[in-house]
Amino acid sequence: MTSVENFLGSLLAGAVGDALGAPIEFNRIGDIRARYGPSGLTDYAPAFDGLGSITDDTQMTLFTLEGLILARRNGIDPMLTVRAAYGRWLQTQQGPETTHDGWLIDVPELHSLRAPGNTCLTALRKDANNNSKGCGGVMRVAPCALWSDDPAEVFALAAGCARLTHGHPSGYLSAGVLAVIVHQVLRGADVVTATGLARQILVGHQGHEEQTALLDKVAGLGRPTPELIESELGGGWVGEEALAISLLCAIHADNLADGLLLAVNHSGDSDSTGAICGNILGARDGAGAIPSHWLEPLELREVIERLGKEGLEALSG
Repeated sequence: MTSVENFLGSLLAGAVGDALGAPIEFNRIGDIRARYGPSGLTDYAPAFDGLGSITDDTQMTLFTLEGLILARRNGIDPMLTVRAAYGRWLQTQQGPETTHDGWLIDVPELHSLRAPGNTCLTALRKDANNNSKGCGGVMRVAPCALWSDDPAEVFALAAGCARLTHGHPSGYLSAGVLAVIVHQVLRGADVVTATGLARQILVGHQGHEEQTALLDKVAGLGRPTPELIESELGGGWVGEEALAISLLCAIHADNLADGLLLAVNHSGDSDSTGAICGNILGARDGAGAIPSHWLEPLELREVIERLGKEGLEALSG
């Protein structure tokens, strides 16, 4: 059974990584070093007028979890309730409010605009088909790890949730891989072993080649530098890259804090790679491994903890 400590660790460390990366997303590593020093960013910096402020990555992760909770409680297809939950997130960003399941929509802070991805906004507003492989699918699906004891079912659910907005295989298969990694790490597997199982499931899906190639490349790389990340794995703007960067940092991290700083200090989508790496390392190390000076000022910490406990009660009971 998944422990409270480790599942909350996955959610909270994901949010911390998101908040660390928020002020440096879109910045080149040279600019990051010029502003924060040769080691790059090492602590929270102001973003959205605060320290420890989350982005749409954590917002959508919470709505994913709420959708799963409502599905299990009411015996409903989770794809229907997660899609409805994403609709409520869309209402917090664009209004007007038309549905009112769950309680997240009543949290005023979740109505803040935190650089929501255009692909998510457009797909949810118009139900448009697209061929996007942006990382907006993978960065929100870690809670799917709780849905089932069967990793193949977890993979399918997470990929389906991502496919609601991202139609390219690399945009949704990356989500399946992440959810299985978190699923296995929550059950005590090391990150490399968890990735191996996720890869086995991945290659059974059409269009897996881009993600599989990057997973295999990660296996041959050493401790990342920002330059290595950019030259070998890209910027993390698309699903397969964001997962690969986050995974490489998680595998080679000395500890959770080290991994988060590795994951955000590069020339790319720092908040998403920080969030995904945090989901993995938090599942491994638990909430107690998060430095208190990051955890205490984290925006919506109480909301994350409340929903996380509800999720454990509903999904792993």
